[in-house]
Amino acid sequence: MNKIYYAYDEFRDDLKILTEKIDKAFEVLMPISRGGLSMGQMLGEFYDIREVYAINTMGYDNSKKLDEVKVFNVPLLKEGQKVLIVDDIVDSGDTLVEVLRVLKSQYPQTTFFTASIFYKPTAIIKPNWWVKEPKGWIDFFWSEDLK
Repeated sequence: MNKIYYAYDEFRDDLKILTEKIDKAFEVLMPISRGGLSMGQMLGEFYDIREVYAINTMGYDNSKKLDEVKVFNVPLLKEGQKVLIVDDIVDSGDTLVEVLRVLKSQYPQTTFFTASIFYKPTAIIKPNWWVKEPKGWIDFFWSEDLK
């Protein structure tokens, strides 16, 4: 498997590109933990949004994909808000599909948008906004730099 180290400087530059692509207003940021957390913090600062609520999922054990995605710690939202869900990568799309299924069932009057840095065209769902297609397994700086 081709592994690619994804450094902070590239992340920052790609996040700037992502902000230029996002063309809808939203009041809430919801990063998918853990991969979307760095995005959530930086985008919260960029957009001056204080309502940044993480949602937890588990779909991988290290680099091994699990049979199902578990969604937990669903944030409490106000009905009718516009929410931007962010994650580092939409790989198979299973995580994003399950997160949206859970959120839409609990908050049917809420509008959800999605954004990621990486998106694989083979995924079962396409985020509203994304920056690039991965060319291998991405080793993100937040997973590697403290080792």
